[in-house]
Order: sequence, then C-alpha cells, then structure tokens
Amino acid sequence: MKLVFLGTGGSYPSPRRNVSSLAVELDGDVYLMDCGEGTQRQMMRSSLSFMDVRKVFLTHFHGDHFLGLPGLIQSMKLNERKEPLEVYGPGGTVELLDILTKLGYFNPDFQVRAHDLLPGAYLEFKKFSVRTVEADHNVPALAYVFKEHDRPGRFNKAKALEMGVPEGPLFGKIQKGKTVEVDGKKIGPDDILGPPRKGRTLIYSGDTRPSNNILEAAKGEDVLVHEGTLESDMSDIALERGHSSVAHAAEIARKAGVRKLFIVHISPRHEDARELEREARKIFEDSTIPSDLYEYEMETSRKA
Repeated sequence: MKLVFLGTGGSYPSPRRNVSSLAVELDGDVYLMDCGEGTQRQMMRSSLSFMDVRKVFLTHFHGDHFLGLPGLIQSMKLNERKEPLEVYGPGGTVELLDILTKLGYFNPDFQVRAHDLLPGAYLEFKKFSVRTVEADHNVPALAYVFKEHDRPGRFNKAKALEMGVPEGPLFGKIQKGKTVEVDGKKIGPDDILGPPRKGRTLIYSGDTRPSNNILEAAKGEDVLVHEGTLESDMSDIALERGHSSVAHAAEIARKAGVRKLFIVHISPRHEDARELEREARKIFEDSTIPSDLYEYEMETSRKA
C-alpha cells in the first residue's frame, strides 16, 4: 500500500507544488483522493499510470480539488479505456460529473459513474473500505477513512518446503487461504502462514478547520494526511478561511496518536516549507511536509 503525493499545494499551482491530489496504490490499482488541475501530468512524472485509476474520491468542489478530472477522463478515452471509472464525493457529485463529461466535443467511451455521499457513509470494496467524515470547511466537504482489509499472515517458504509443498501454484493457493493436498496429506494456511496482519488505515482530510470528527476518526490509526495551509502565526486567518495551520494539523495528530502525519495543501506563499515542518515537529515529532511526487510505503499496521 503506497502513497504518492501528486499535488501538495493549495489554491493554485506554484512552481514548486501542484494542487491537491493523493494517489493510493494497492496491489497495482490506483485510487485518487482529490484530482486538482494537472493531476494527470503529475501521474506521468510519477511511478503510476493514470490508466490504473479505478476510483476517485473528491472532498469538495473548490477548483484546486477537482479541475483535473475533465482532462484525466479525456486522456483515458484517448487511450481506449474500457472499464468504468467511479467518482465519489459530497452531494452534487452526480450533477458535477454530468457537466464535466459534456464539456467540449468529447464523450467518454467508458462509463463514468458518479456517487453522492453523505457524512457517515460506509463503502465496502474487495480489498478495502472507505468511510466518510464531515470536515469543517466553508463549503460542504468530506474527509475519508481508507482502510485496507486485514491480510493473511506472511508466507513461510522454508516451512512450506519442509512440509513437502513444491514451489509453484500450490504456494499461491495457500497464500489465498486454500488447503492443498500433497502426497495424500492436507496442508492448510494455518500450517504455513503467520498470524493475520491488520489492514493499514489512511485518513485524508481535504480542506478543513481543526475538526473533532477527523480527530476521532484518526485515533490510533496509521497515517493522517491533513491540510496545513498557513504557518502557525496565521492560525486565526486560516480558521477564518476554513483552513488549518501547520500547528493545527500537528495538534490533531498528537491528540489522535497517529503513527505518521503528512501536511499538505501548502499555500503558494511558501516556496520553502522547511520552517513550517519544524513548527509542526515541535508539536508532533513524526510530521512531514512532502514534496510533490514523494512516495511513502505504508508499513504493517501497528494494531496487528
């Protein structure tokens, strides 16, 4: 489960940072959290392919969070995409996607399926679930809890060979939880696999003032990606504008006891974010302000 920070800036692109988008790669599939303008080009500069995007989760309808969708959809069409693209967001997403897919002289040859979500919605997918939390912005906005399903324990190759299981397809069957037969002897996952591994959890805030809803959702979890638009000295201005400062983000992470905090949506006024990162680390030591295209491999959940 890998995070790729495609856009870490807010409001409008700057020479150092593109606007909001975070990619979650899980077993080769890609899921986007927001899709600001230029996201598809950022993907071309990253280790990911925009053709692998399966679902997009929009936090709200300010342009720096969704204006990359029309170009992304058109590029998918030009590259002969066939499978559906699912787009989720707050109320109005269905209407928005209807407009975006009819701009200009193009219509996608594949389905773009839009879904309106309320705070507290729960979505169950094959490998993960997503829960929505109400954010505190100056327009309707959601935060997302992306939770990987628990995974089988690690495969003990030495033990499998010792028990007579030959390398090859039988290894894969055991890893998928199936029992196999070797020389008349049944060998199951419990014989070869370690203890189950707890799924990893990401909380993505989108734009928000400090919010108890997000704090509660993040308690004890693995990674929090929280906006921190302005420096700590401008905390009052950040609140007035529906945002958080880096100090606000770090305080949420500290109170929630998360493993790792990434602060994004940095104002274009900040060419150098090192001082902002130092401010955050005074409050929560494991704070990072990532640069665009930074990749982070999520570790096994500490709840395992």
